[in-house]
Amino acid sequence: MAYQVLARKWRPRSFETLVGQEHVVRALTHALSTGRLHHAYLFTGTRGVGKTTISRILAKALNCETGVTPTPCNQCAACTAIDADRFPDYVEMDAASNRGVDDMAALLDQAVYAPVQGRYKVYMIDEVHMLTGHAFNAMLKTLEEPPEHVKFIIATTDPQKIPVTVLSRCLQFNLKQMPPGHIVGHLTRLLEAEAVPFEPGALRHIAKAASGSMRDSLSLLDQAIAHGAGKVEEQAVQDMLGTVGDDHLYAVLDALRANDVQALMGAVDGMEARSLSFESALQALASLLHRIQNILRQPVELPLGAEPVVATVEKHLFPEIFVKNRQFKTSVIIVAFHDLSSRITIVQEALDLILYRQSITSRVSHIYYRTGNDPNRGIVYVNIYLFMPCLHFDTPENADSVCRSLIE
Repeated sequence: MAYQVLARKWRPRSFETLVGQEHVVRALTHALSTGRLHHAYLFTGTRGVGKTTISRILAKALNCETGVTPTPCNQCAACTAIDADRFPDYVEMDAASNRGVDDMAALLDQAVYAPVQGRYKVYMIDEVHMLTGHAFNAMLKTLEEPPEHVKFIIATTDPQKIPVTVLSRCLQFNLKQMPPGHIVGHLTRLLEAEAVPFEPGALRHIAKAASGSMRDSLSLLDQAIAHGAGKVEEQAVQDMLGTVGDDHLYAVLDALRANDVQALMGAVDGMEARSLSFESALQALASLLHRIQNILRQPVELPLGAEPVVATVEKHLFPEIFVKNRQFKTSVIIVAFHDLSSRITIVQEALDLILYRQSITSRVSHIYYRTGNDPNRGIVYVNIYLFMPCLHFDTPENADSVCRSLIE
């Protein structure tokens, strides 16, 4: 039997197995239970959050041989045919390639006829915002007053492009992006069922790279299994994704704490040697600085193990913070975080500095040695220089004056 990708093999087939869209499931379940069925549903959301999946489950709920139910049996001829995409009364139309008025007219001409096999004819129009204005106008009357045996389900990733006249005729459900915790939990259950060895840290990297899309996470998991020869290991996933591991970030911060410029540049060289994304590194570093900042502002008693980064920072990176609370310069952390988080769109300037190795090395060395008898101030200059993409140092004197004003 041919291999079936995980995104298709593990597509939810009932509302109970659907992940992360509880508000939609609740509304549709109650409607199916009470018989309050609308004739048109609009599902909006980014890619891979379940729009087509919910459409198929809803079609099964409407046409299951056991009756209209929120829990289709997934065993009858109608349910299995819908899952196999061969049910004559369930039609999925791609509006991106069937966007004209003639395509819409052909669909509406077929809608007036009674169902061939099922209880309802269900038309699912995907990426409906791609329809032309004339196509939208052609469907308005039928969408408002369709035959009793017809249900419309339209889906889009860009609801702003849908005319308000169409929106007013539909029940609209906004599907949320999947939280990383939901993705990690689903991937964990999937890998256990598939008997594939894995490391939990690897799944966190996949969940982050998926950006809220469950389908993207499953595609990345397929790639990770192939990359790891049947195993999903954290280091292999980092290499595959090109993401920056926590060890690199901790190396940068350790070097800053130890006032060691060579170690700092060595950490950057290590990331460059592995062709890691410096933009991702700066974003990850901003996130880590934010968490350290929260640790500095919180009471000493933190729940150990509540989060891997918190536990690592507390136990390894800055244990003295919880005694003195000032070993690492809090003001620099706060300034660095606020700058990166508010100016992430111009982070390319910092990347350019790192990519031009000779340029940044000479500037770092110059700033460091200009401090004379105060190496602590020199390392703070390096810290600010690397973390502040918005600052432009035209001359060493300008760098000195700007950095001095920030830390004094």
